[in-house]
Amino acid sequence: MKKIIPLFLALTGAVSAHAKLVTQTVEYQQGDTTLEGYLAYDDSFSGKRPGVLVVHQWMGLTDYEENRAVMLANLGYVAFCADIYGKGVRPQNYKDAGIEATKYKTDRALLRLRVNAGLDELKKCELVDTNRVAAIGYCFGGTTVIELARSGADLQGIVSFHGGLDSPTPADGKNIKCKVLICHGADDPFEKPEDLAAFEKEMRDADVDWRLIKYGGAVHAFTQPMADGSLPGAKYNERADKRSWADMKSFFAEIFQ
Repeated sequence: MKKIIPLFLALTGAVSAHAKLVTQTVEYQQGDTTLEGYLAYDDSFSGKRPGVLVVHQWMGLTDYEENRAVMLANLGYVAFCADIYGKGVRPQNYKDAGIEATKYKTDRALLRLRVNAGLDELKKCELVDTNRVAAIGYCFGGTTVIELARSGADLQGIVSFHGGLDSPTPADGKNIKCKVLICHGADDPFEKPEDLAAFEKEMRDADVDWRLIKYGGAVHAFTQPMADGSLPGAKYNERADKRSWADMKSFFAEIFQ
């Protein structure tokens, strides 16, 4: 099991002495592309339980998402980190990350195929109650889980943490079958006011059950401790991180009841 940084432990509470955390790397396919995800669950729980898909930020699947999956496993969920970029594709700098993310942001059909492949892999796990499944994502991953919902995927809810909220095909809002929670930095300079307005209009026009929570003083990447401000407009905010995680847990309590 990978070491969890102290902040994450503080957010979730101490791991139970009876917990039997299981983690593993999982190879799976989307078309001819090999992807490499990460599965986490607590084996001390019996029977099926809700599943949560986790989608990475623009640097690809890293320890950050794996730690979030462990946090979810400690809450009693089966968590699976999707790999959108492909096995071995892990950008090492902002320039390369931007190139990779742009490939999928400009090809939403491919992005939907990749994230649905991750959802399918999660649902294959025999421990998952496929009638109780959600997806969460960070930054690029936040945009991705919205696209997952727009694809008409069968799940109970999505949570986007500081994801891009543009609305390139507004009519696709009608395909959304699940509830939507958007956790947004109130001062995020990467989110254009017109994009936010278009997203809200899409949700209203499609009569989606949605909510948007803005966290004062938070900019982009507010849940990511590695966001140290070296990228202007992206910085960790512990208060917003803890509050948004608590809001996600409340959302899950509602959709998984």
